[in-house]
Amino acid sequence: QVQLVESGGGLVQPGGSLRLSCAASGSVFSLTIMGWYRQAPGPQREFVALITKGGTTNYADSVKGRFTISRDNAKNTVYLQMNSLKPEDTAVYYCFAPVSGTNYWGQGTQVAVSS
Repeated sequence: QVQLVESGGGLVQPGGSLRLSCAASGSVFSLTIMGWYRQAPGPQREFVALITKGGTTNYADSVKGRFTISRDNAKNTVYLQMNSLKPEDTAVYYCFAPVSGTNYWGQGTQVAVSS
């Protein structure tokens, strides 16, 4: 099994910044892709960003230019630096990592952007 644990969420004002972290542990021998989805109130989870082990990134249009995904392969950790936050960024953010044909999810960390 693989465990993903997120941290770094919280309440910030519009225009503020947060940095999310997600650490993987367990039966982790390779993490080719790690990334983030988010879920605002409602049933659908939205793709945010991903990064490959080699450093290739992909972002949702809604966060391009504001969010930066990075990873520390030695620590099996992925980060999401979120700048210029908007109220519409409010959501529960979930880390994900496909491993050996199974997609693993973190428990989620809440991000609220409000004045």
